[in-house]
Amino acid sequence: MRYIIIGAGAVGGSIGGRLAEAGADVVLVARGRHHEALREKGLALTTPEGTRVHTVPVAEEPDGVALRPDDVLVLTVKTQDSLAALTAWAGRPVQGGGTAGEWLPLVCAQNGVESERLALRLFRRVYAMCVWLPATLTGPGAVLAPSTPYTGILHFGRYPSGTDDTARSIGADLEGARLLAPVVADAMRWKYAKLLSNLANAVEALSGLADADAEVVHRRALAEGWAVLAAAGIDCATQAEQDEARALIHLDRATGSGRGGGSSWQSLTRGTGTIETDYLNGEIVLLGRVHGVATPVNETLQRLADAFAAERRPAGSLPAAELRARVEKVAAPDAAGS
Repeated sequence: MRYIIIGAGAVGGSIGGRLAEAGADVVLVARGRHHEALREKGLALTTPEGTRVHTVPVAEEPDGVALRPDDVLVLTVKTQDSLAALTAWAGRPVQGGGTAGEWLPLVCAQNGVESERLALRLFRRVYAMCVWLPATLTGPGAVLAPSTPYTGILHFGRYPSGTDDTARSIGADLEGARLLAPVVADAMRWKYAKLLSNLANAVEALSGLADADAEVVHRRALAEGWAVLAAAGIDCATQAEQDEARALIHLDRATGSGRGGGSSWQSLTRGTGTIETDYLNGEIVLLGRVHGVATPVNETLQRLADAFAAERRPAGSLPAAELRARVEKVAAPDAAGS
């Protein structure tokens, strides 16, 4: 199989780089200065083993790739960019007849739980992937992935559920590329657990996490998340299951010293003008409204993060004490002091 990495940034570059290193056929899709650097110099992937430069085919748009029947599309753009990417790729012709949406498997290797729903409208064969893969796009053409002995853990399977031979083949390729890839029938159960973990992203992006006030806000956002999933009847992987899986990898401190913050922090740092909060904290807000559960903390985080992105304000520039004060103005009285 050939892997088309749609959005070869931090996560996509890590997956694509590791696959290329293992001998897989890979195409990286990126835009702007990142695309130019990948095309001219290759992908410089830094891991605890050192920096390796991978020279692989690069495209900027879908029409730059002649799709083959053995291709796997791996969607790694931020969720706010999913619909545009899915629409652009679904109708692309595949050699031998038909379109990508009709024939090719599409793997949603992203945070949140919305992209799979969007994809299934346009693609027959959709796979959900829960991404535990700390990585940073450190500059055009350069990705830092400091985890060891594996670069990440990628629970995945068919969407909405199930497994098949394609999933097992993809899993085998990923496992051979220093990426743990458990093929599971309930991948969305893992993605909802990751969604809860990602509720901290907005807190970090706004105020950082190394502060007691920020931790209070995070705990309140998480409590709302648990309450919403319970009301919606949505199951997710337990904390014990997550801890057991994540114990299989750890950050190499020397390599990871230049990593910086998580994905939302990185969006503000790069001044992209958008942030994925609408599909993280915003997912909890949406489910809360559907199922009658108040979510004032997540609403506040969503609104502030969107404003920071639109105004291109620096990551971490809202004092944690001020963030907590804003949350306490809207939070339920029984949450005070929690």
